[in-house]
Amino acid sequence: MTYIVNIVPKSANRKTPPSGKPDRSRNGVVALLAYDGVNAFELGMALEVFGMPNISRDWYRVAVCAERPGMPLVAGTGVKIVADVGFSFLSQAGTIIVPGWLDIEASPPEAVLEALRRAHARGVRIASICSGVFVLAAAGLLEGRRVAAHWAHAEPLLLRHPSLHVDARVLYVDDGDIMSSAGRAAGLDLCIHIVRKDFGPEIANDVARRLVIPAHREGGQAQFIPSPVVLAEGDPLAELCAWMRGHLDRDLTIESLAAKARMSRRTFIRRFEQATGLSPGEWVLQERVTRARELLEATGISVEDVATAVGFGTADTLRHHFRTRLDTSPMRYRLGFAPKAGQLRRAGRVSEADPPVR
Repeated sequence: MTYIVNIVPKSANRKTPPSGKPDRSRNGVVALLAYDGVNAFELGMALEVFGMPNISRDWYRVAVCAERPGMPLVAGTGVKIVADVGFSFLSQAGTIIVPGWLDIEASPPEAVLEALRRAHARGVRIASICSGVFVLAAAGLLEGRRVAAHWAHAEPLLLRHPSLHVDARVLYVDDGDIMSSAGRAAGLDLCIHIVRKDFGPEIANDVARRLVIPAHREGGQAQFIPSPVVLAEGDPLAELCAWMRGHLDRDLTIESLAAKARMSRRTFIRRFEQATGLSPGEWVLQERVTRARELLEATGISVEDVATAVGFGTADTLRHHFRTRLDTSPMRYRLGFAPKAGQLRRAGRVSEADPPVR
């Protein structure tokens, strides 16, 4: 089944923000770029944020722009999008949002790249979401800049554009007139960040509440990248790794693990690194952090008990590894990711005596 969505400019009801007016001459008009292969989800969420009604009297005027208005575009999901506004609208825009590009190996349309170059030369603020960063890079707007990228896109982006300073750890990067976000959810964080810059924290928090998302996640917060290490089925070390996952609270020394694997210390380290791509010590640390995240998300046990359960011993050691690997603390991670205490109790995972999850 084919769905066609007509998207036209719209304005919202407006009321004066308590934190003062944004720079209307520069940032009050937002253009969302559309093209064949655009990510419909990212386009839609940016439209939801900047086109949200009843927020402020000086709220954004937003439109979706395409090279040929009125002609259907096929989004990456197969949804057809019809924009009634052409690239001429970009001359009015103070902010341009570039949603994700479907095929990062393909070159974006030259008309899109040229429109972005002209806008950038006029000093327009441009922000990319997820793989939209490839479009900005292809337009030559990112040379020598620091940019955010989804962890799975960082290497191909750097290979194609070696002058970029690609940061695959953060949620988004604000480099003044150029901004970039990592994954799709990080695109929402970047949109809220833009609202905060233009309207202040009170309005930004209001928008976040309407969307039922965290009011503020710092751009420097780490992407929560899942462990990529998977042992091949039948590998002789697979059974040992499964055992280690079930006994993370133990003292997993190289000597004890090598003995359990019936190998010499040297052979065990070499075979383990060949099988997993990690040293045994790094693999254990990674698994302990992953398990700690699961416990913080799904239970209400204290940070100290989480540290003990995963083998870190003390809460200070757990905090250290969360800071160095996730750029956050265990409690901040829990507040951002755990369900409410009532939900956990209904699921039987938290007792009334457990510390509350807020």
